[in-house]
Amino acid sequence: MPTRRRPSPAEERAAREARRLQAAELFAQGRMQAEVARELGVSRQAVSRWHAHYEQGGIDALRSRGPSGPDPKVSDVQLAHIEQVLLQGAKAAGFDTDLWTLERVAVVTTQLTGVRHHPGHVWSILHHRLGWTVQRPERRAIERDEQAIQHWVAHEWPRIKRGQPQNRPGLSSSTNRPSR
Repeated sequence: MPTRRRPSPAEERAAREARRLQAAELFAQGRMQAEVARELGVSRQAVSRWHAHYEQGGIDALRSRGPSGPDPKVSDVQLAHIEQVLLQGAKAAGFDTDLWTLERVAVVTTQLTGVRHHPGHVWSILHHRLGWTVQRPERRAIERDEQAIQHWVAHEWPRIKRGQPQNRPGLSSSTNRPSR
């Protein structure tokens, strides 16, 4: 489960618009583009583009034009329902194990919404719209085997770091076995 909710596309769009409108206020005060870039923490190239739009169309030229692209096939309400099912676990959704795979999430999405998605697109939905990551941090902590890690660090890593013993005969060819 994500520890922090990712801002929605609408929230991100509103934040970008607010930054452009703040730039417009600074332009109206006669501030230099480099100053505006520094103050807002953006590139000079972005401020240059904003200034050109501001000069041509005023403050309205810097307002958001809304979301680009087609509307998502899965609504926010449907997505919230899918997320609740995912949080209950794969076994609760009828699978043999509690491991979620992209294919399984695609099946659940199709069952709940009637919309079929390629597993690669399912990942995009999980990551970009829900803010999920590949593996939850709390799950990694549960599966961590401290004893195995300590053994590897104490025994295997020094052996790997030392490399091959120097007194072993080398190979005359990478494809031939060593002669005896």
